[in-house]
Amino acid sequence: MELKLPRLGNLFYLPTKKYVLRFMILVTGGTGLVGSHLLYALVKAGHNVRAIHRRESSFDAVKKVFSYRQDGTVLYQKIEWQEANLLDIIQLTEAFKGIIRVYHCAAYISFNPKKYYLLRKTNITGTANIVNMALAHNIDKLCYVSSIASLGQGNSKGVINEESEWNPNQKHSVYTISKYGAEMEVWRASQEGLKTVVVNPGVILGEGHWDSASGSITTRAFKGIPFMTKGIIAVVDVLDVVDVMQRLMDSQITMQRFVVVGHNCSYKEILGQLCEALGKKPPARYISKFWLLVLSNLDALSSFLFRTKRKLPGSTVRSLYSQDFYDSNAIKTTIDFSFRPLEQSINRVSKHFLNDCS
Repeated sequence: MELKLPRLGNLFYLPTKKYVLRFMILVTGGTGLVGSHLLYALVKAGHNVRAIHRRESSFDAVKKVFSYRQDGTVLYQKIEWQEANLLDIIQLTEAFKGIIRVYHCAAYISFNPKKYYLLRKTNITGTANIVNMALAHNIDKLCYVSSIASLGQGNSKGVINEESEWNPNQKHSVYTISKYGAEMEVWRASQEGLKTVVVNPGVILGEGHWDSASGSITTRAFKGIPFMTKGIIAVVDVLDVVDVMQRLMDSQITMQRFVVVGHNCSYKEILGQLCEALGKKPPARYISKFWLLVLSNLDALSSFLFRTKRKLPGSTVRSLYSQDFYDSNAIKTTIDFSFRPLEQSINRVSKHFLNDCS
């Protein structure tokens, strides 16, 4: 029989003992977009939070996220930061001491085929280390932040949900392969007794991390985008992602994954709204997939000859023309969740961007 401990705030009470156990939460990837917004929400709710970071990590973006709130400066001081690399077992062992729950947000994001082995080490091996630590320390529950990139193919109508089957013969990006492999580690741990939930967010709209993979869409819109594609983009507000994660962790739901996509919209729609909110001219012309693939091949040649950084991998081009629709009905009905309106999210994010960067 599972032992249910009564909880008051962030304290567990053991009726047969004369002491209480502190409710300590561990967050990986706390310096990232999702992680920093999650940290604010957790300390705001009164939780004791430990966040791990790499030695070279910068905390500037996290402090920026906290600065958007009136109580941010005070709440930021409540975070217990601890240096720990996902691949360092000794550091992770220290980080897991006294932890009851884990939010695993850390990930390496790249679509450059040259980064394949680094992606595997960080996303797959790193996740394996986290779930193994969770099992060894009898963690109550773990939430893993995956991606819609790890989901299977759409049905005949191009609709993708939690039941979509992964096709190993399909052409996948190196990032997609690494996130799928990371999910397999989470599911393996769940079979070994770890309570887990997985969220698969789309492209995340959020403030404070303007140079991140997700934040770059706002930055690019501000700098000006001359062309657009006829693809569909699945987007979600970072605040919605954080809300969903917390509600799933506070629920009895386990061994389930959820698509977390607030809106499926055309690039014309989202770029138009972003540019309008930022006071910029929206793109007016479409560019064909043929010419973007030509540019992608030139980009690959430049990377090979001159060791330049890949800017337009073929997987990125394919995603820009995707017509897939991501179905979030499962999370809406399971926890009775409503996503924020797209216009509201864009206006909030754009306002912070203009204050920070213009």
